[in-house]
Amino acid sequence: MKNIVIAAGYATRLGELTKNFPKPLLKIGNSTILGRMLDDIDTILEVDEHVIVTNHKFAHIFEDWAKGTHYQKPIRIVDDGTETNETRLGAVKDLLLAIDTLAKDTEDGVCKDDLLVVAADNILFFTFRDFVAFAKEKGTSCIMCHEQPSIEKLQRTGVVVLDENNRVLNMEEKPQEPKSHWAVPPFYFYRKEDIPTIMTSIDNGCGFDAPGNLAHFMVEHTTMHAWPMNAGRFDIGSLDTYKEAQERFK
Repeated sequence: MKNIVIAAGYATRLGELTKNFPKPLLKIGNSTILGRMLDDIDTILEVDEHVIVTNHKFAHIFEDWAKGTHYQKPIRIVDDGTETNETRLGAVKDLLLAIDTLAKDTEDGVCKDDLLVVAADNILFFTFRDFVAFAKEKGTSCIMCHEQPSIEKLQRTGVVVLDENNRVLNMEEKPQEPKSHWAVPPFYFYRKEDIPTIMTSIDNGCGFDAPGNLAHFMVEHTTMHAWPMNAGRFDIGSLDTYKEAQERFK
């Protein structure tokens, strides 16, 4: 299994703090946002490599950071070639780039790994081991979900409808009238059997700016289950939330 970290954004909402520095590598306590996440994912036995997709502007910073880490699994930095927020590829295209890069390692040019796909700007209070175990039990590609009572917040995220076995019956991105209170965070497990469908997603009308666009597309093309998160997360999306995280974990 490959752990693919989508980290090619420019974090414009953090202003000068991330003008010339990637948000995932901002310090939180004695670590970084991304470092805290990899501390957990690196312990998953099935994961044999971390693939971090970033932009050209920040690629060298990630390379330098990776040299100073001591994870059990190797880290590969993939440069998507963009240098501005206006020219960014989008999360789904960055994922396809990572899959293409992995495919080049094989004799027949086909990626043969399950994929754990994560956004790089969250601090989590649960372990990805539980999510992977859930996906293995269900035998399908999977997303996460959590209860969100705020209609306003549901209107700004992906929302799923589940059956009694947590199979995803419907998913909508930023619905004006949410059909449930199950919100979807940016963490996914995709089976290797579903990679061919992923690779044709954009050609078949999938949006590409946000990772949730692909999850929405996949729900309509394969069986998906949703793991209800068993603890919370801290989404660092602004200067205020970054300062709050620094205070909490100082």
